[in-house]
Amino acid sequence: MMSSILAKYKSAEEQMVAVADDGQLSSLEAEAIGLFIQLGRLVSQPRSFAEVYGLLFVSPRPLSAEVLVERLGTSRASAERALLFLRRAGLLRMVYVPGDRRMHYEAVAEPRHMVAGFLRDQVLPQLDDAESRIDRLAEAVHKLPGEQRGQLSGRVAKLQSWGKKSRSLAPMILRLLGS
Repeated sequence: MMSSILAKYKSAEEQMVAVADDGQLSSLEAEAIGLFIQLGRLVSQPRSFAEVYGLLFVSPRPLSAEVLVERLGTSRASAERALLFLRRAGLLRMVYVPGDRRMHYEAVAEPRHMVAGFLRDQVLPQLDDAESRIDRLAEAVHKLPGEQRGQLSGRVAKLQSWGKKSRSLAPMILRLLGS
């Protein structure tokens, strides 16, 4: 019975991503994972997030958390954190697989979802925090003696201007992306 199920999935595409006999990742899987690790470093994301997304990105069918753990050699907790983050960021979706009670996942391979998720989850909260910090900085500068206040007021005003522009730009980008 298992061989008939496996035969069903032996398309040319799947043969490219098949697991090597020794259980290692295929070269395609390793390259995809390597790419997403590199991209993840740009935005300071944990390696496990990139590994999970990279494997799902090239997988021709949805994978369960158990399969991800086994294939990547990672802990269940690490895989679960990655799945939760990626799902919240809109980078993967849960998929029902008939006959299997486990939850399965597949990558959402649209860059707009990646950018929108990153803006929503990473950039906007940082901008909000920066706004309150700039306000506190402006208050502190306002309390300084005249000469020091004059010197720093212009700099703080530039920060406030950039902050305002940034906070108005991010929502416009999200609207353009359809999020």
